[in-house]
Amino acid sequence: MPEHASEPAPAPASRKSTRWAAAAASVLLAAAALPFTGTGTATAADTGHPGTDRTTPARYLTQRLDWQPCASGALECAAMAVPRDWHHPGRGNDLTVQVSRHRATDPAKRRGVLMMAAGGPGGSGLKRPAGLAAYAPALAAAYDIVSFDQRGVGSSTKVVCADQPAVDAYFTGDKRDRSPEAIRTTFARARAFVRDCQRDSGDLLPYLTTDQAVHDMDLYRSLLGADTIAYYGPSYATYLGAAYATEFPRRVARMVLDSNVDYTGTWQTFMEGQPFSFQRRFEQDFLPWLAKYDGVYHQGRTPAEARASYERLRARLHDTPLVLDGTTITPDQLDTLASNAIYQADPGFPNLATALTVLEDPATAPAAAKQTLAKAMAHPMDASFVADFFSVVCNDTPWNRSTDYWIAQSARATRETPLVGARSLSYSAVCAAWPRSNAPRIEVTGRGLPPVLMLNSTHDPATYYEGAVRDHRALAGSRLITVTGGGDHGTFQNHNACVDAYIEGYLLNGTVPPADTTCAANPLPVPGTAPGAAPATAASLRLR
Repeated sequence: MPEHASEPAPAPASRKSTRWAAAAASVLLAAAALPFTGTGTATAADTGHPGTDRTTPARYLTQRLDWQPCASGALECAAMAVPRDWHHPGRGNDLTVQVSRHRATDPAKRRGVLMMAAGGPGGSGLKRPAGLAAYAPALAAAYDIVSFDQRGVGSSTKVVCADQPAVDAYFTGDKRDRSPEAIRTTFARARAFVRDCQRDSGDLLPYLTTDQAVHDMDLYRSLLGADTIAYYGPSYATYLGAAYATEFPRRVARMVLDSNVDYTGTWQTFMEGQPFSFQRRFEQDFLPWLAKYDGVYHQGRTPAEARASYERLRARLHDTPLVLDGTTITPDQLDTLASNAIYQADPGFPNLATALTVLEDPATAPAAAKQTLAKAMAHPMDASFVADFFSVVCNDTPWNRSTDYWIAQSARATRETPLVGARSLSYSAVCAAWPRSNAPRIEVTGRGLPPVLMLNSTHDPATYYEGAVRDHRALAGSRLITVTGGGDHGTFQNHNACVDAYIEGYLLNGTVPPADTTCAANPLPVPGTAPGAAPATAASLRLR
């Protein structure tokens, strides 16, 4: 998932406008001990899928990573050459995968390599080691923390599809409109998006898959001189990690999978389940919280009243889209604002509530708040992100290609789970039109692995708990830590002491709980009621 950080607000006219502007900016913003195998000289990779060519040309294995300071200055970065197609590594031009590392701060305590990956698919992983090193100094002392921009993403060989105006047009409007014309427009724009991808990246598209990416990861491990790696991955990176562990089980020393994509089915079945979990989070967590603080936000004293307030605002945007500081805001943008904000309660809940008050009565909102919120809502989805997102999810596993199926399925989702369900056709229509893929299916079993530590919140909107339970059952020997009473997406690096203790104890000492266990979720935030109350710090929101 990508991360959206708030930007500094313009100089406010008052202390209250500071709170509003900062909130607007950030609301959008996606025991037993295990043996540890130390690092050493790299050896040949594990055998991949039966029947595929795993002979890696020497030019990849013998390349040297030319480490230089990253642009941010906090990490070292290098470019790694990888085959375009790992199944036929001698064919086609090479791709570039940009990699990064944060060296262990205490060489005497160094345990090896801890690899991270980004969510999404489509998120950048390059800067992530710096964030983890700052959050968990004990891990930074013991590990070289490394990451990368996955093929197709960011500083690596990048996939290009539609431009930002076309993506904006696709993800705005009102997808609850089920008229024949509106549905035809969605399918037409989806086909146009796919044509743009084929035009601008046609020779790259077939090779943007999870299967190809995990072989890039193993080459990176080899070039680092590590026999094995520890791994931490949130959101989509759980699937990436589970796939790596399946294809290279002897290379895994320890693995943490946080907020789990349901990899027991297909991308289609997983994404068909997301509207329910987003609606659950919205109705069972956010709306009761909003009603509890009606004295602050004035959206209704009960969840039903708060829901009605949201629907009234949405209906007004349908009838007359709001022009806010030059940005035209439609119902789809409101739904995107809401679904992004509920990934993490703090700061998402108070920031969404504050944004609703601005949108409800913009005439009384400070100019700085309107400017910042308008900027945040101008582009519901980033064009670079969706180019890689669709490339991976449409390539990895098969999709139903029937227009009639998707019209009926999205009608049910719109009726029953409208917050995200109304926009589901925008995603499925692209994959229904995508070129057929030959990507191998990865069946995760857990065979040959040490115990894997898994974590998931019960009300996670994006990676629903029911899918994590299925993953846990499929991943033999894993331990599942259920974060109860909440729904934050991404349980680590979230200031939950129970979660942090389990993860750091596991990665540092190999300690796993003897059985599945639980941690209590963080308390929901309490909004500042005074006009000058400081806003919550912007947090990462991992989309999809």
